[in-house]
Amino acid sequence: MCRREQAKLYLKGDRCYTDKCAFLRHQYPPGEHGQSRAKVSEYGLQLREKQKARRIYGVLEKQFRRYFFEADRRKGVTGETLLQLLESRLDNTVFRMGLARSRPEARQLVRHGHFAVNGRKVDIPSYQTKPGDEIVVRENSKGKEVFKEIKDTVDQQGVVDWLDVDREELKGKVVRVPTRDEIDVPISEHYIVELYSK
Repeated sequence: MCRREQAKLYLKGDRCYTDKCAFLRHQYPPGEHGQSRAKVSEYGLQLREKQKARRIYGVLEKQFRRYFFEADRRKGVTGETLLQLLESRLDNTVFRMGLARSRPEARQLVRHGHFAVNGRKVDIPSYQTKPGDEIVVRENSKGKEVFKEIKDTVDQQGVVDWLDVDREELKGKVVRVPTRDEIDVPISEHYIVELYSK
């Protein structure tokens, strides 16, 4: 997926930071025509940006389209609002808190019911977190091997400013909605807006 999008999407956690990263070894799209230099049309650019965003956040097409129309309905800049909606997903918030090595791992941990939001168990990765929400690893999950390993490595990852994280207690709080400057994904959202506005 990284090779197809010509960008590091960090889908494999720690592996993406080593020499084993597939994108570092082959910096061209997969397939027999990957190394040919085809001219990319305006539509092609828009499509690639949309696909990149979908793959980074692990969202399917129908769901992504719903996020776009929700962002378009709200006040403010549509592209920025779209990224804020995607960043506010529970699986992404768990990843940003440093409680998972990658977004796919965060999605799996949420799906398996290891987290509680405001004291209630939530196992829906697309759950929209809001400012003031407290996310904690459930008490009976804290002893799991995966969280012991994450506790040791969590300091290596930079936690974003819009979250307040207690690393020892494996919990965090959503302080506010992230601004565009704080969303460090390599996406040009105006292409996505152009694509859906046709």
